[in-house]
Amino acid sequence: MAHEHDEKHVHHHDHTDLDWAVMGPLLETQAELFAPLYERAMAWLAKERTDPGLIVDAGSGPGVVACLFAETFPGARVVAVDGSAPLLERARARAERLGFGDRFGTLTGELPEVLGELEYPADLLWASRSLHHLGDQRAGLAAFGQRLAPGGTLAIMEGGLPSRFLPRDFGIGRPGLEARIDAIEAEWFAQMRADLPGAVTETEDWSALLTSAGLKYTGSRSFLLDLPAPAPDRVRAYVATWLTRVRDVYGDALGAEDRATLDRLVDPQDPAGVHRRADVFVLAAHTVHTAVRPV
Repeated sequence: MAHEHDEKHVHHHDHTDLDWAVMGPLLETQAELFAPLYERAMAWLAKERTDPGLIVDAGSGPGVVACLFAETFPGARVVAVDGSAPLLERARARAERLGFGDRFGTLTGELPEVLGELEYPADLLWASRSLHHLGDQRAGLAAFGQRLAPGGTLAIMEGGLPSRFLPRDFGIGRPGLEARIDAIEAEWFAQMRADLPGAVTETEDWSALLTSAGLKYTGSRSFLLDLPAPAPDRVRAYVATWLTRVRDVYGDALGAEDRATLDRLVDPQDPAGVHRRADVFVLAAHTVHTAVRPV
């Protein structure tokens, strides 16, 4: 269950057709770009969990965030959990490279069942945009909670605001392109949720859902990533990759004018493309919800 959980993203839920050797570097780059947002979230979590013994990243992808946890909590053992063995290989290599290998483990399998293979309960269980891939999110939260030690914290990152990369009117095509993409993605996301095995419709009241899972809701907070224009090359490359995948995945739902605009935006030779224009930025907000297993 590998997820692009580090940014507003074009979701991929049929993992059978993905080449993780290709996706791995892309997911790593995206997570590294969003590292300041994750670091602020971890600083907030550290106020609640000062000395966790075991931290579990449920749906870790290539391990960028899991390694940030290892850095933030130097006394903790960290386990990265994901359905993609190739991505977990990248996570292990990253941990070794950063000097965390002696307290970093991986667990391969599908959530939430694979969490039953943990050797002991987690003091902090982090799930960044992995819960919404489960048909029954309420049951998923209950399963997450059962893998917590008494007094342990569950932190889920779900929701926030759509990211923005360009002004509303950036001079080519019809203004408001990103808002139209948001609307298409929202419809796609709703259909994805409806098509999941065992799908259950839930009101996304996270405090109520966490409480219903037998946990004590402790708070929600949103964290901002603000990379202002003019963007450095690595930010431009990220935006170009994101827009390319929007065009490829949602192209049929976009009008001809918007598709033509996207073609120009991702063209490295076009002066109006994101590789060359001076007004490219990244502005994103992700929300974290926390709860504690009663002692």
